Amino acid sequence: MDLDYYKTLIAVADDCPVSSAVVPEGRGGRRTVAVVQYEMLAGSPYVHTQEDVLFESWLRRQDMPDISEDRRQALRDEFFSRSQACLRASPLPKKYGWGLAFDAEGRIALCAMESEEYGELRDDADTTVLKAMRSRRA
Repeated sequence: MDLDYYKTLIAVADDCPVSSAVVPEGRGGRRTVAVVQYEMLAGSPYVHTQEDVLFESWLRRQDMPDISEDRRQALRDEFFSRSQACLRASPLPKKYGWGLAFDAEGRIALCAMESEEYGELRDDADTTVLKAMRSRRA
């Protein structure tokens, strides 16, 4: 089953607490999901798919250094054998003001909510715009 989005912008949530994009920070000496996802996407725009980000952000927080490719693939298969929340639930567009721009191949780049690119994608008729999930009920 393909979980990826194509030519889509996940726009910041309506109840996002910031007015411009903020780089997430760890808590208690640990990297949060937001930090891991930010590091993946900020360093490699349009490289990773949603499935890559979901799995890697889970794996990198599991303290499993130096696992083999076979073990990594087995863990990925097991991870996706269960339902997973999509990136509309990511803290990046919910709390930190980062839009998630998906290209035609389903690869993701971060897009600051105050940027010109974000506005262009949001207004582009060829781009599907989905809001990130709210943090609180309306």
